[in-house]
Amino acid sequence: MIEARGLIKRFGTLTAVSGVTLRAADGRITGLLGPNGAGKSTTLRMLYTVLSPHGGEAWIDGVSILKDPLEARRRMGVLPHGAGLYPNLTARENIEYFGTLHGLTRSVRRGRAAELIRRLEMDAFADRPAKEFSQGQRVKTALARALVHQPRNVLLDEPTNGLDVMAVRTLRRLLGELRAEGHCILFSSHVMQEVAALCDEVIVIAAGTVIVQATPDELKERAGTPSLEEAFVRLVGIEDEGAGA
Repeated sequence: MIEARGLIKRFGTLTAVSGVTLRAADGRITGLLGPNGAGKSTTLRMLYTVLSPHGGEAWIDGVSILKDPLEARRRMGVLPHGAGLYPNLTARENIEYFGTLHGLTRSVRRGRAAELIRRLEMDAFADRPAKEFSQGQRVKTALARALVHQPRNVLLDEPTNGLDVMAVRTLRRLLGELRAEGHCILFSSHVMQEVAALCDEVIVIAAGTVIVQATPDELKERAGTPSLEEAFVRLVGIEDEGAGA
């Protein structure tokens, strides 16, 4: 489970995140939905401890990201936006290396790498150097790397960017399997189709503030619209009008 209360992040005079409070439960896929520049990535970076908040607190399975960031990190698998790979290592070596960093034994990390390569349909490029990879191959490798230590919580920052249709289908299937296994999945996106297809709950964020957290059906009911896209536009518009009042 991932929880945050009153998260604040400033960059100089700019307040990128202003009091974000959210909750992502086990066995569910929660989407962080908002326009570009809304504060989605900054919120995720605070949750996975790359950025320190100027205010507020967050917990990963009850572990404080401020008081015990190392233990909080152990409980997460993270796919950052534009995640880099070691270009001269193969996909398998990238995955196994992260297993080493997480303290897995050689036999365990090799077994986990083989399992993830199978689940993500990576056999055709598993033993090629990462510098030769397409965008989809890079994302699959980075995701496998994030999952090698079997984290309970999975955070993904716009995971489908640059992926072709087949890669998106593979990712959707894997996330569905992880949800069925009881994992907590939190991902950011501005692609409405992905959110509608995957999410049990949606957190709408705009101008660094959470507007609402609800199921897709509840969002449509609240906005009085037949589609999630129209609900999102209307909810963000309501927030913008309120901010300008």
